[in-house]
Formats: sequence, structure tokens, C-alpha cells
Amino acid sequence: MEDDDSRVPLLKSASTPGASLKQKAVGLLSDWWLWEVIEACTSIIALVVIAVLLVVYDGSSLPDWPSVFTINSVISFLSTVSKLSLTAAASAAVSQCKWLWYRQPEPRRLQDLQLFDDASRGPWGAVQLLISLRARHLAFIGAIVIVLTNFFDPFLQQVVVYKSRSVASTDVPEIVRSHVYAARSDEGLPLPSVVDLSMKSGIYNGVFDIRDNADASISHTCSTGDCSWRNFLSLAICSRCVNITSVVEKRCTDGKCDLLYIPNGPMLSGLGGQINSSVTNISSELQGIEPSVLRFTSLLSKRVSDPNHAFAAECSLFYCVGKYAANVTSGIVEQRLLNSWRNDSARLDTKSDLILHPPASFTNGSEQAEPFRITHLAAVALNSFMSETFTGSGGINNSGSAFTSDVMQALYDTSNLTRRIENLATSMTNSIRGQDDNVSNPAYGIAWTSETYVHVRWGWFAFPATLILLASCFLLGVVLETSYRDVLVWKSNNLALLFHGRSLHLSSHGGKPVNKLSAMTASATDINVKLVESEADGWKLDQDDG
Repeated sequence: MEDDDSRVPLLKSASTPGASLKQKAVGLLSDWWLWEVIEACTSIIALVVIAVLLVVYDGSSLPDWPSVFTINSVISFLSTVSKLSLTAAASAAVSQCKWLWYRQPEPRRLQDLQLFDDASRGPWGAVQLLISLRARHLAFIGAIVIVLTNFFDPFLQQVVVYKSRSVASTDVPEIVRSHVYAARSDEGLPLPSVVDLSMKSGIYNGVFDIRDNADASISHTCSTGDCSWRNFLSLAICSRCVNITSVVEKRCTDGKCDLLYIPNGPMLSGLGGQINSSVTNISSELQGIEPSVLRFTSLLSKRVSDPNHAFAAECSLFYCVGKYAANVTSGIVEQRLLNSWRNDSARLDTKSDLILHPPASFTNGSEQAEPFRITHLAAVALNSFMSETFTGSGGINNSGSAFTSDVMQALYDTSNLTRRIENLATSMTNSIRGQDDNVSNPAYGIAWTSETYVHVRWGWFAFPATLILLASCFLLGVVLETSYRDVLVWKSNNLALLFHGRSLHLSSHGGKPVNKLSAMTASATDINVKLVESEADGWKLDQDDG
């Protein structure tokens, strides 16, 4: 059997030329951790850039970038750079751990060499190394890092979501309001004794609206379908109704109790459903409410099924200044009367206009400092028309029905007289506010439109940041451990096994030790080998002498 010295070495001969600048650079990258430091810094920088991008655009509208770029695409690209750099640095450090593993005083299994090599290549090998090491070595942390890098991209993809919010549009919505009520004809001339048609329409609409939803017909503009207005003031018609059923008296004649009446008010005679309405001044609760548009009492009795049924209410309609809130949602307008003010000392005068000047405590510093005015011609005409319209009677029985006007039928049929009169007041107010010759400016509001904006969920960002921190600490630990144990930086290079295997005799080059990766790489460029099979040694790498 031949001794070891008779073997033909793979390293036949080699020279050691002077190191060029390129070789020095290669040596710095191979023989130290410069490349891994660059990779770790690249991973950190890419994640920092992502964080800066998120801080800049968090809560802002979508950036006006070229169509080929989006926030998600930029984050995806930077995430890939960060992950690949992180994985490369961690894999090199895990590979170096195998040399630290065999540097221990006690011998290690040769099989562990393959475990470390597999762990540096991917998560499955890293899981196997975790099971084998069981936290007995620094490489355990590196294996954890390699496994967790598979969740790097999914977590970063969850960081940014897009939500919708309402923002102010450049369009300015308007809603009508008025400081003056002055009835005029279509030619713009004053109407001395009749109510203008727009007010008549408002009165009839308010009485006949079975849904009691006059607020929905207020004139407004809202181009986006979602608008809001600050509280504003307008001249208005207000109402109040009082239940006076308790004052209704019944009179019986010849054993028949078919007469209902209110002292100094309307009366009903006979059975069946009936209504009688007239201008009155009965309830003390309505005393002093001025300036009055109308005060009337309606007495109803639906004795078709209940011979004792009776209901009476006295209602007052009067001029006031209303404080309103309004908004439009999905194209549907909603208006609310928040508060109202009236001047009880004002009286209807056939020669002088009615002036309403609310105090500062009511206007709350509103910009509407000018007084509210009702011209005497319009006030007289409206008072006369309302008195005539709400005076009448009617009824229904087995033989038919008859009412003096459609208004009387509407009042009889309503199930809530107070609500119907409130709707009437709102409809009349809409007519006043919607006059074509309105001298007041409309109330301006804010039109809201939907905007997509960037929302950052920072909780998802914590995982990638923590993983990079863990990987950096692991790399630093491997660097320090390598230096402390005086182990050469071989990482994953396979030449180290060939040059320093006990039976390979490739550990010197021209009589000089070949230990550094750069030296082994340089020497290996002059060596030609091939894989051959012999009966004595089986398969082996052999030098090609040719």
C-alpha cells in the first residue's frame, strides 16, 4: 500500500504573484464580512426608505405618480430588496456557524455539516437545524431568521390599506333663506290684496302632504349629493297647537245628545264624522303670540263608530326667525328647525311693515345682522287668505260626504293635526325662502366628495423591523464569535473542505499555507480535476495532469 506522500496531489504547482488591486478587493470581500455588512445595510436602508415613504403618505390622498408606479409597487420592490439582502447575510452567517460548531473541544457528527449547509439554503433546512440544535448554538437564531424571512413580504403587504373619506369639494352648495317677505306678481309688481301663487302653492302643499315631509322640498343645490351647512337664520312661519278637547261641551235635546260645541267657537250637530273650523281666540296658552298669521280652532267628531268621540285643537301660525341646520346625504336633503324667535310686541299693521330684529343671544354672533321684514301688503293679504281658507266645515256619513273645501277634508282625514300644521308652517316657510325676488343671499355650505387615501397600519410593520434587528444582531454575534474563537472566515465556500480535509493534502501552496478563501480561490484557478472511479478507492476527484 502506498504511503501518503506517494499520492498525486490535486494542487500540482502554484505561484504566488503580487496581489493586484482587484485581488485585494476580492480578498476583502471573501476573507472578511464586508459583503455581508453591505447586505445587512442594504436591507436596513430599504426598510428605512419604506418607513419614510409610509410616514410621508400616511393619511394623504393617493400620490400623483406616473401610472406605472404605485405605493404598493414601490413597497413591493423595496421589500424584495430588503428580504433578499437580509436572507443572503443571514445565510452566510449560518454557513460560518458550521465552522464554529466544529471548533468546539468535543467532536461533532459529520452529518451536522450537511444540516448547516441545508439550513443556509432555505427554510426547510433551517427547520431541520432548529430541531437538531435545540437552542444549543448561535446558529439556532440564524435558523429562526431564515424561517421567518418567508413572512417578510406578507407582513409588509398588510401595512398599507386604502380607505375612503369625505373631503371638501371646490363646489359650493347653496340653500335658500330670506330676510324679507314681499308678495309680488310674475311681473314683479306688488300684490295689494291677494296672496302670490307661490305662497298659495306652499299652503296647499303643506296641508295636502300626507307624508308631512315639506322639509324635503326646500330649494337647494348640492352637486356631490353630500353637503352640509352651518346653522343659519331665515324669516319663517312657525306654528303651535293646543289640545282643547276638555272645553268641548255636549248638549242633549229630547234624549238625543247629538250637539257638540265649544263656547265662543265652532259646533257640530248630528251623528257621523264631522269637522268645523273657524277663526277663534280661545286658549289662554296661545295668548300674546304675535305677529300672527292665523289663529283658528278645529272641532272634529268621528262618531261613525264611537258616538262619544270628539277632538278639538286651537292652532296659531305666526311670523318668526328660524335657526336651521341642513345637510344632504346621498342626494336627500334633511332640514331641522333648531330654534325660533318671535317678537310678541309686534302687531299686524295695514300701513307699516313688520320688523323682526332678533337679539344677539339668539343669533350667536351670526353674520346676518340686518333685520327681518314682512311688508304690510303681504301680511294683510296672507292673513285674509288664511282666515278664509281655514274657515269651513264638512262631514261624512252612511249616505256620503261633503266638505266646504279640500282643506277641510285634509284636516278631517289627518291622524295628527299638530304635525300637519307644523308641516304647513314649513311649507309656507319654504315659499318665503324661495321667492325669486329674495334680497337675501343663500346660505353657503360645504360639498363633500369621497376621496381614497393611504392608511398605514404600523402594527404590521413591527415584524419586518424586528426581524431585521434580530438578523443584524445574529450577524454581529457570528462576527464576534468568529474573532473570539480565532476561526477563519470560510462561510459557505466548498474549497475549504478540499484544502483542509485531513486526507486531501491541499493545505499548502508552494510550501505556504493556504487558509484564506481568497488564497484558496486563487490557487484553485490553476488546478484541473475530474471525477473518476477506481477499484481501489471508488469515486474520487483526481487531478488532470493534461
